[in-house]
Amino acid sequence: MEFDPGFAIVEDYDAMSFSYGEGVFGPSVERRRLDDIRKSLRDPNADGPEIPYVVAMDVGNERDREDLVSRHLLYGAMIYSAGRIGEEPVRSQGHIHSVSASCGMSTPEVYEIWDGEAFILMHETAHDDPGRCFAVHAKAGQVVIVPPAWAHYTVNADPTRNMAFGAWCIRDFGFDYDEVRAHGGLAWLPVLGEGHEIGWVANEAYDKNELVVREARALPEFGLREGVPIYRQYEENHELFSFVTNPQTAKDVWLHYEA
Repeated sequence: MEFDPGFAIVEDYDAMSFSYGEGVFGPSVERRRLDDIRKSLRDPNADGPEIPYVVAMDVGNERDREDLVSRHLLYGAMIYSAGRIGEEPVRSQGHIHSVSASCGMSTPEVYEIWDGEAFILMHETAHDDPGRCFAVHAKAGQVVIVPPAWAHYTVNADPTRNMAFGAWCIRDFGFDYDEVRAHGGLAWLPVLGEGHEIGWVANEAYDKNELVVREARALPEFGLREGVPIYRQYEENHELFSFVTNPQTAKDVWLHYEA
């Protein structure tokens, strides 16, 4: 991969799966099928990869397993297919993180791109008025954070190749799809142009709010260092991602968050 994840995990794009090196734990991947995400697509009947993406939840170094469990912290790894789904790039269907019993709140997610490039589309709510809307473009080694209770999905921003990334989330994670599905997806939908560039089309089921498209940025307000794998940063400071499992500790940041 273009960027070192910080532990011994290897992608197999042909098999759409991961393998784990010595001292690393991880499950078999869960496969998301095209039929699973059709209701959120601009064209629900579009053709595309049968397996748009795969997910391996709960991966990491064996030496960290007990600490991760005690902190309710979970690391996941994902692979997205190359190609397109009709006029759209390969993407997830979109959701909101439901309230976790361990902290009594919706929780954030911390993405790190390992291979390829991504857009993370996010907005404040999935109500008719979605609030502020951001599409954040991230390349290998860059980090993007989605705040608690924000609706979001992930896009493979380069249809010519696979994309892989890791993410920190809470261990008792859950997804709320109700309002997203009631609106036929999120407030903005990605559309591929002739040169594989990505444009954005408003979902008319929402009130139209401006979409801010920007590059991923440094995140010093969370104490993160650029260019250092977020898994390795956790190993160096086990408290660093406490804002993931206890979002209230960063309440002032979430209030005025700029993606």
